[in-house]
Amino acid sequence: MGLVLAGGAWIVVTGVLARNELLAAQRDLAPLQGLRTASASAGGAQGLGSLAPEVRSAAGHAARAHRYTTGPAWYLAAQVPVLGDPVRTVRGAAWATHRVTADVLPPLVRLATGLTAEARGAGSPIDLAALRRAAPSLRRAARVSADTRTRSAGLPRNTWLPAADRARTRLNGELDRLAPATADAAVAARVLPAMMGAEGERRYLVIFQNTAEARGTGGLPGAFAVLTASRGKLNFADFGNDTVMADALATVDFGKEYDAEYAHNAPTTTWVNANLSPHFPYAAQIWADAWSRHSGKKTDGVIALDPGAMAGLLAVTGPARLADGTTVSAGNVVDLTERASYAAFANTMERKGFFLDVAGATASKLIPAAGGRRLPALLSALHTELNEGRVTLWSAHRSEQREVQRHHFAGDLPDGPAPFAGLVVNNAAGSKLDYYLDRRLDWQPQQCSRYGRDITVTVTLTNRAPASGLPTYVTQRADKPPYATRPGDNRLLVSYFASTGAVLTGATLDGRTALLNSATERRHPVFTLDMELPAQSARTLELHLVEPPATRAPVVLRQPLVRPLQATVHPYPRCGG
Repeated sequence: MGLVLAGGAWIVVTGVLARNELLAAQRDLAPLQGLRTASASAGGAQGLGSLAPEVRSAAGHAARAHRYTTGPAWYLAAQVPVLGDPVRTVRGAAWATHRVTADVLPPLVRLATGLTAEARGAGSPIDLAALRRAAPSLRRAARVSADTRTRSAGLPRNTWLPAADRARTRLNGELDRLAPATADAAVAARVLPAMMGAEGERRYLVIFQNTAEARGTGGLPGAFAVLTASRGKLNFADFGNDTVMADALATVDFGKEYDAEYAHNAPTTTWVNANLSPHFPYAAQIWADAWSRHSGKKTDGVIALDPGAMAGLLAVTGPARLADGTTVSAGNVVDLTERASYAAFANTMERKGFFLDVAGATASKLIPAAGGRRLPALLSALHTELNEGRVTLWSAHRSEQREVQRHHFAGDLPDGPAPFAGLVVNNAAGSKLDYYLDRRLDWQPQQCSRYGRDITVTVTLTNRAPASGLPTYVTQRADKPPYATRPGDNRLLVSYFASTGAVLTGATLDGRTALLNSATERRHPVFTLDMELPAQSARTLELHLVEPPATRAPVVLRQPLVRPLQATVHPYPRCGG
C-alpha cells in the first residue's frame, strides 16, 4: 500500500512539473501560431527562420517534460483501465511535444534561415543548394511528424480529467497542421531544385484564369505569361491574352471517354475551352502543346492562378502600381479584374490590355519579394493558395508530376474508389456573370439497401447579378438562345461528379423531373444539366443516387470561383437502423 501511495505521489509531483514544462514550451512556440497571419505582412516576413532561439528553448522544456513522465510509476499507472487514461494522455503529449521540438521543427528552422540569409547573399530568390542539403533531414522530419500524429491520435479521449482532454485536443490540432506542412516541405526540397533550373533552364507557361466566366478548373484562361527559371533566378516574359492563342491547336489525345464528354466543345482547338474538365492535367497539357506549337519553344510545365491567388500573393508583396497610376492590391485585385474593369473599358482590347497590365504588375512584385526578407512569407502564401486550389501545377517531367499529384497541388480529379462529391459549373452563355454566382451543395446519406447506400445530393445555384446596370459585355449571350432572356440571365452547364460505382436513380429541378446527360470521367459517373439561371433567382437541382457502401466522408471537389462553394456533408446513419 505504501508503494502505491508513494507512486501516486510521485506521479502527482512530476505531473505538475511536466505540466509546467509543457506550458513553458507552449509559450515559446506561441509565435508559430502568429506566423499563419503575420506571414502575410512585412512584419512577419522573416517567418520561421527568426524563431530558432524559441524552438531551442521549447525543445529543452519538452525534453524535461518527457523525462518527468517516464519511468516505472508512470508506465504502470498508464496501464490501469479507465483510471490510467489521463496518465497515458499526459505521457503521450509530453512524448509527442519532445519529438516535434527535437526532430521536426529544427530542420524547418534551418531551412527557413538558409532560404533567407544564404539566398540573399547569392543574389538568388531561393538557394537551391540549401534546399538540397535540407532534403534528407526534412524527409526524416516528415516521417517523424506523420508517426507522431498517428500515435497521438490514438491517445485516450474523454477521460475523467478534462485538462488532459484539452491538452490532447490542442496537440492533435497542431499536429494536423504540422504533419502535412512538413511533408510538403520535404517534397519541395526534393523537387524544387530541378524545377527551378538547377540542372538547366526551365520554362513554364503561366495561365491567369478569369473566374467571372466559369470553367472546370476555375475560370476562362484570359491571359498568359512565360516564366523562366535558371539556377533559382526567375523571370517573367511574353505576356499575352487569349486572342493571341485563338488559332493555336493542340494534338493531345485523352481517349474516347474524354472525347465523348467534351469533344463537341473543341477543347483542343479552342484555347478558352481547354479547361472544361475539372482535371487540371488535361487543360495543362492542351495549353502546353498548343503554346509550344504556336511559339516553337518547349515548355516544362504549366502554372495556373486566378485573381484570388493574386490577392493572396499581393498581401505579402504589397500593392503594385500600373502605368496609369492605378493601385492593384490584395483588397481590390479581384473586384478590379472581374467586375470594375468591364465598366471602365468599353473597348474589349483595351480591357484585355488592362488585365495584362495587372498580371504584369503583380509578376513584377513577386520577383523582388522572392529574393528578399519576404521569401518565407511568400512561400507560406503560395502554399495556402496551392492548398485552396487557386494555384495549380502541372509538370512535363513525370517524376515531378507524381510528387505534385501526391500532395494534391496538381488540381487532378482523383480516380480512386473513395466517396466523392463534385459540383462543377461551366459558363455556357459566354457572359461574365459568374462573379455573382453562389453555389451550395448538400450531401445527405440515407439508409442502406441491398444495392448500396442511398444518397441525396441537393445543389442550389443563385444568380445575384443585378437586373440592370451591368455592361453589355458582362451580360452578353454569345450562345444566342432561341428563347427570350433579360440582361443578367445566365446559362450554366451544371455537372455532378459522383463516387465510383454510383448510379443515378432520379433527379428533379425545382421539384420537377429533370433529365440529365450521363458520362464517365476518370471512373466517376458524371451527370450534367444545361441550366438557364435568370438574374436575381435561385434554382435547386436534386439528385438521388445509389453508391457503394462506405463509412468515410466524401472528398468534396471545391471548384475555385469568385464566391466559395458552401458545402454541407451529413454523417452516415447506421445501416439497418
